[in-house]
Amino acid sequence: MAQLTSPAQQAGILSFYDAPEKGPRIGVKTLLLAVLIFTILIIIFDKILVV
Repeated sequence: MAQLTSPAQQAGILSFYDAPEKGPRIGVKTLLLAVLIFTILIIIFDKILVV
Protein backbone atom coordinates (compact mmCIF):
# COMPACT_ATOMS: atom_id res chain seq x y z
CA MET A 1 0.00 0.00 0.00
CA ALA A 2 1.32 3.46 -0.91
CA GLN A 3 2.09 5.83 1.93
CA LEU A 4 0.39 9.23 1.79
CA THR A 5 2.68 12.22 2.18
CA SER A 6 1.88 15.85 2.80
CA PRO A 7 3.68 18.83 1.21
CA ALA A 8 5.36 19.50 4.57
CA GLN A 9 6.83 15.99 4.61
CA GLN A 10 7.97 16.29 1.04
CA ALA A 11 9.77 19.56 1.81
CA GLY A 12 11.61 17.97 4.73
CA ILE A 13 10.07 20.30 7.33
CA LEU A 14 8.86 17.53 9.61
CA SER A 15 12.21 15.78 9.59
CA PHE A 16 13.86 19.10 10.56
CA TYR A 17 11.78 19.36 13.73
CA ASP A 18 12.30 15.69 14.56
CA ALA A 19 16.09 15.94 14.26
CA PRO A 20 18.00 15.21 17.47
CA GLU A 21 19.48 18.26 19.14
CA LYS A 22 22.78 18.46 20.97
CA GLY A 23 21.97 21.67 22.84
CA PRO A 24 20.09 22.09 26.11
CA ARG A 25 16.39 21.30 26.17
CA ILE A 26 14.10 24.03 27.48
CA GLY A 27 10.62 23.15 28.64
CA VAL A 28 7.56 25.01 27.45
CA LYS A 29 6.74 26.32 30.94
CA THR A 30 10.28 27.62 31.43
CA LEU A 31 10.22 29.38 28.07
CA LEU A 32 6.84 31.00 28.73
CA LEU A 33 7.96 32.14 32.18
CA ALA A 34 11.15 33.67 30.73
CA VAL A 35 9.16 35.52 28.06
CA LEU A 36 6.67 36.79 30.64
CA ILE A 37 9.43 38.03 32.97
CA PHE A 38 11.25 39.69 30.06
CA THR A 39 8.04 41.42 28.95
CA ILE A 40 7.30 42.68 32.48
CA LEU A 41 10.86 44.01 32.82
CA ILE A 42 10.58 45.88 29.52
CA ILE A 43 7.28 47.47 30.61
CA ILE A 44 8.73 48.45 34.01
CA PHE A 45 11.88 49.98 32.47
CA ASP A 46 9.75 51.81 29.93
CA LYS A 47 7.66 53.38 32.71
CA ILE A 48 10.75 54.28 34.80
CA LEU A 49 12.94 55.71 32.05
CA VAL A 50 10.30 57.73 30.19
CA VAL A 51 10.64 61.37 31.24
